[in-house]
This record gives sequence, C-alpha cells and structure tokens, in this order.
Amino acid sequence: MKKVERINIIMRYINNRAHFTISEIMQEFNISRSTAIRDIREIEAMGMPLVAEVGRDGGYFVMNNSVLPTVRFTDNEIKALFIAFMATRNQQLPYLKSRQSLAEKLLGLLSENQQETLVLLNQILLFEGTNPHNPDLLDLSDLPHPMVEKLIQILLLDRYLLITIKEEKGIKTYPIYLLHLFHEKGLWLMEGFDLKDEKRRIVPVDNLANVKPYPTKKRVSKKKMVEKLSKQGEVINLVLELGPKAIAQFKKYHPLKFSISYTNPYQTTAILKTFINVHHSEELTEIINWLLFLGNDIKVREMPEEVLKGLQERLSIFCP
Repeated sequence: MKKVERINIIMRYINNRAHFTISEIMQEFNISRSTAIRDIREIEAMGMPLVAEVGRDGGYFVMNNSVLPTVRFTDNEIKALFIAFMATRNQQLPYLKSRQSLAEKLLGLLSENQQETLVLLNQILLFEGTNPHNPDLLDLSDLPHPMVEKLIQILLLDRYLLITIKEEKGIKTYPIYLLHLFHEKGLWLMEGFDLKDEKRRIVPVDNLANVKPYPTKKRVSKKKMVEKLSKQGEVINLVLELGPKAIAQFKKYHPLKFSISYTNPYQTTAILKTFINVHHSEELTEIINWLLFLGNDIKVREMPEEVLKGLQERLSIFCP
C-alpha cells in the first residue's frame, strides 16, 4: 500500500474512533512503531486536532468540536463508488432519486482527468436492468413503492410497528416487531414478529396501506421478544448435498434465508439445511420450482413428503 493511500485510510480510521493507540495503528495496518509514529505526526501536520494522553496506557483522541481535515479518495476508491452507483441503478432501491445529486457532488470534487475516466466508465460498463440507449434513465417501474422510504424512516427510530395491510378479505391491522426488510425477486418484503398472535409474518410492502409506531404501553420488552423468538425455532426438514453444478445454480439465485456450507476446501461440494413451511402453499410451490432450477446435481438427505410429492408431479409432466 502506498504511503499516501495508507495515511488517508489511517485518517478515516481515526475519524471513526474516540480513542486510539500507536499499538492499534501498528496492528491494524501491519506497520512498524516508527512508521506509525511518523504517519501520526504527518496527519497532525495536515491539521487533524489530535491530543496525546500521557501514561502507560496513553494514546490519542481527536479534540472535540474541531473541524476535521478533508479526507480525499484514491482513484480506485472513486471508481469503486461510481461503479457501485451504476451497478445498483434501476434496482428498485429506496432514495434512488437522490443518487443523481450524489453523483453530481462526487463529480464536482474530482479533477478533470478523474471526471473523464468516470464518463468513459459510464459509456463502457452496462449492468442488468440498464437501458443501453440511455444508461442514466430511471423508469417509473424502477422506483420502489413509496412506502419503502417511509418505512425506513420510521424503522430508524422504532421497530415496534402497527401496520395496516390490504388483503383480499379487506383491511387488517397487525402489531409487529420488525425483524428484517429485504428485497427478493423484484419485491420489497418485511418480516416481523406478530405481537398479538406471537408468530412470524412476511408482508409485501406493496400491500401496506399505513404504518406507524406501536403504542409504548402495549409493547413486549426486547428481552421477552428474544425469548419468544427463540421458542419458535424452526426444525430443519430439508437437507441437500450440492455438487458443483448445483452450487453454480445456487449462486445465480437462492431464497434470501437459504445458505450453504462448503464441505471441501475447493468449494465444489456443499450442504444446505433449512426449514420449509409445507402448510404455506405459495412457499411450497416456490421451493419446488427452485429445486428444479438447481438441477440434478443434488442428493437428498431429508425432504418433506409434500415437497417430494410436488417434485414427482412436476417431473411426471416432462417424463410421463
């Protein structure tokens, strides 16, 4: 790592900590004590207001209420930021409209040569979901449901929610403790613990009619919440061995909560263990489709009868 790049990273390391020592800098950046001291002195000379603490366990801290010097990005860091912007364009992400102003501010900080490099990258690189005739175009269908941003704003303050959902039978309201907000197969979904029925729920954000914080008096403590969730531990009922072809398919797409454990150092074999809710018809159909997508490079150790029967019925259509 070049000295300029190292000093930039050390400055960011310092900015994110209330206190640090020379030993920590040595260990974090794998440098000698003399190099660490020299780097710290250079950072002080650049204007970072560091205060040294005397004593056996002494170190440094950044003076409160002080203006920190500008941390500059390296050329590769700028490219990484810009490519990340490009790769996630048109992915139904929240705050997508703010990305244009972010890109403009980033370009405003750069030299003319760096700007030309990013313009060239924008012309050369195309990612899935990008309009090749107008890479900067954001279609209406690419923007997430407006409820996503509202939901995130509330979640940053509170995870105990009262949600109103549009269902086939009408409007229903549920008190939930939100566990995850995730994006899968083009949909934003929220997983929460139903505080009334004491069970997990997964709700499409598109179905939300309203969301607001749940009244404090009716809440369950976080300690009791953890206890209730632990009691609902799901019993594993699907165990598969995956070969290299199935692993390649798994990497292309897999349900969000599914993960594999490699069983050899070359990562050519793996095992998958998970729980399938066979009483949920939509989930059952999706799992059957996904198992067919994995192909025949799998060995079944354990599988619910409902899943096996569904696979047999599907395969019988192709092989009567």
